[in-house]
Amino acid sequence: MEKIIYNSDLHFEHHLWENEILFWLDEIHSFLNRLDEIQNRWTNPEVLVEMGQFEQHFILQKGKIEELQAAIEAHEQRIAGQYLAHEDSIDRVALKYHQEMRDKMATQRNIYNDHKRRFFDFLSKYL
Repeated sequence: MEKIIYNSDLHFEHHLWENEILFWLDEIHSFLNRLDEIQNRWTNPEVLVEMGQFEQHFILQKGKIEELQAAIEAHEQRIAGQYLAHEDSIDRVALKYHQEMRDKMATQRNIYNDHKRRFFDFLSKYL
C-alpha cells in the first residue's frame, strides 16, 4: 500500500525552511557587522586574515542559502499550481525533488552550525 503525501504537508515543511533561512540570513548580516567591529579594533595581520576567512565563508554561505530559498519558492509555486488544479497529493517526481531539498537543507544546516560555532570561538578571542 502506497502512502499518500499531501501538498499541505510539504507546504508546512517549506514554511519551516523559509523561516530558518530568514533567520540564517539575519544572523549572517549580524555576523558581518561583528566582523566590521573586529576590523576596527585589530591591526594584527593574523587576526585580520582569520577575520577575512570568516567573512568570505559567510558571503559564500549567504549565496548558497539564497539558492535554497529560490528552489523552495519554485517548488512552492509548483505545489500552488497543483492545488489550483485540485490535486491534493504530490507526484513522484516532485516528491523526489522535495526529498533532495530536504537533504540539502540538512547539509546546509550542519555546515552553517559548524561555521557558526567556530565563529563564536573566534569572537570570544577577539571581542
